[in-house]
Amino acid sequence: MDGPWVGTWRPHRPLGLVMAQFTTPGPKYSIPGTTGYLSHNPCKTRAPAYTFRGAKHPNAESCSPGPRYYIHPSITRNGKYLAPAVPMAGAPKAKIEVTPGPSDYFTERANKLLYRRVPAQSMAFRHEVKPALVPGPGAYTLPRVVGPNTVYTPASPCYSMGGKSKHNSYADDLAKTPGPAAYPKVELDIYNRRAPTYTM
Repeated sequence: MDGPWVGTWRPHRPLGLVMAQFTTPGPKYSIPGTTGYLSHNPCKTRAPAYTFRGAKHPNAESCSPGPRYYIHPSITRNGKYLAPAVPMAGAPKAKIEVTPGPSDYFTERANKLLYRRVPAQSMAFRHEVKPALVPGPGAYTLPRVVGPNTVYTPASPCYSMGGKSKHNSYADDLAKTPGPAAYPKVELDIYNRRAPTYTM
């Protein structure tokens, strides 16, 4: 018998977890994490997630010329830009054309003139010019612009200067009763004590 041990059992390190050493239900239950999108802790607020996507693959058929074509810097959207420059060539030779001048035309030889006139070699009298039978400037009158009856301008208020009406005036007797002047003056001796009178 080797020491206080019974049988073939000897002290050794445990090969796995011993449930008797834990006061909790054990590692069977785990708290969800607070990072990531999947299996997030439902008790915590989940922040928006962004993905890191790779570069976009180039299309096989491109609709733009791309850098394969070289465009000259002087070509703009408004056309080709050229800086001001002085030509070094000689002056062009001007071609002189012989054209008729003003003295080569004769208006006197025209068959039809614009205004009627007496022939140059005629002894006849000039025709009397008949006056045109059209109304002159004084035949028309402009519409009035002052007063109540105007055509195209707004009329201002008009006030008449007529006399006063006798109907319902201050001198009209509306009550139709006698006034104070309709009764004669009563002597004071009639309703008061008569004073003594003296004769000379």
